[in-house]
Amino acid sequence: MPVASFVLPASLALQLLSGAAPAVAAKPTLPPPMRPPAAFIKPAAPAYAQATADQLIGPALTQGQAYARLAELTDGIGPRLSGTEAAEAAVQWAVRSFKADGVKVWTEPVKVPRWVRGEERGEVLASERTRGHPLTLLALGGSPPTAPEGLTAEVVEVTSLDALAALGDSVKGKIVFFNHTMSVAADYGRFAGLRGRGPAAAAKAGAVGALVRSLATASLRTPHTGSTRFEDGEARIPAAAITTEEADQLHRMLAGGSVRVKLVLGCSELPDADSSNVIAEIRGREKPQEIVLIGAHLDSWDVGTGAHDDGAGVVMVMEAARLIAKLPKAPSRTVRVVLFMNEENGLRGGRAYAEAHAAELSKHVGAMEMDSGGGRPMGISLRAGAGGQDLVRPWLTPLVALGASNFSTREAGGADISPMVSARVPFFGVEVDSSRYFDVHHTMADTLDKVDPQDLARSTAAVAWLTYALAEMPGTLVRPEPPAPPSGAPAAMPPKASAH
Repeated sequence: MPVASFVLPASLALQLLSGAAPAVAAKPTLPPPMRPPAAFIKPAAPAYAQATADQLIGPALTQGQAYARLAELTDGIGPRLSGTEAAEAAVQWAVRSFKADGVKVWTEPVKVPRWVRGEERGEVLASERTRGHPLTLLALGGSPPTAPEGLTAEVVEVTSLDALAALGDSVKGKIVFFNHTMSVAADYGRFAGLRGRGPAAAAKAGAVGALVRSLATASLRTPHTGSTRFEDGEARIPAAAITTEEADQLHRMLAGGSVRVKLVLGCSELPDADSSNVIAEIRGREKPQEIVLIGAHLDSWDVGTGAHDDGAGVVMVMEAARLIAKLPKAPSRTVRVVLFMNEENGLRGGRAYAEAHAAELSKHVGAMEMDSGGGRPMGISLRAGAGGQDLVRPWLTPLVALGASNFSTREAGGADISPMVSARVPFFGVEVDSSRYFDVHHTMADTLDKVDPQDLARSTAAVAWLTYALAEMPGTLVRPEPPAPPSGAPAAMPPKASAH
């Protein structure tokens, strides 16, 4: 006998997922006689069908599809630095997965940089005051190599780009050590510029090398890599991230006198490689020309397996598409999923998408990028014109049980969707708990075991429902005002890549 399909109500699914016992219904009581007629007025119908919410949120919470797919990506494919065979394997994996889900999929070409890490080691040299010891480090993406025999120089410490500029010629011939005080996730934006722009600034000042304290909220002598940028034609110097423990030790040693360090980096820059963005789409039933985009980046660094950054985001948006595609009726607008390539060390995928789809960006009524890890959902963010919260608020009730029904004070955004800013595409997002994200961000420790399956399921459910809401609601977000250009700069230029 065929088995009838059964969709678990979202509220009960959340109780089962959290281990809580289902609530016992209270014994009904009869209304008192002669109740005033006003008491029998029916409440206003919700803006959505609860059955649809259950069909998206319930399976996201209970089927475990997102975590299983994350295991395939991280354990099966591993690190996915753009331009590598593993990155290409991830593209093919994503295409197969979308096809298996019954979602239309295609790829779009992207030329990506091909940076190779190579050998990397360092040491603090012995002096009259201390014995020498090795440094635990990772080369920064985009770093050039040292000479084969290495680079040896005295270290000078700075805590800001202004402090570097103030040193003037005294930086020449030195290794600049960029130190900082990052301790919580919110500090990342304050100090990421030291890694992204610091080595180039040090090179302009005549330095011969750069060390950057890892951007981390926790460390067990774990270095955190990341990109650093040198403009074409600029001086380039070898640059590496060191652990927070060794940064503190260097700081203490420099307080007592001069310190010399030897670096050996074998990085290389190969010719640009052919790669792809992966695009999947569920065509809208009434307004297919209007597009709600949800995205994440498929590439990762070459250390760890990119579980939080950004495998979690990848499987969230893929699962949202799978669940929406299974609904009896497609949403009013088209839902488009974009898995961007080369977010980590170039943002080529984000720029390529914006350029290839420039003619239809005016029809993108919302864009979301999930790239803050696989933590539990915390709330909803928007970047739109007036009235955005009022438009979305009636659709947020299904997110109450997930703890994600409130609006964040921060604007939605993302590195890969940032090239759409000049087209005034509204942004929306599910904010996740990223308080521990920078414990493992860009490290060998960013592996599947660091992602909690229940947290991932909750955020996946929130992504699926919010995506559907933006694609189904009668109105659309008002487009935000164009960004104000810096003084003396031309207007409407796409922003540079984030310091991710």
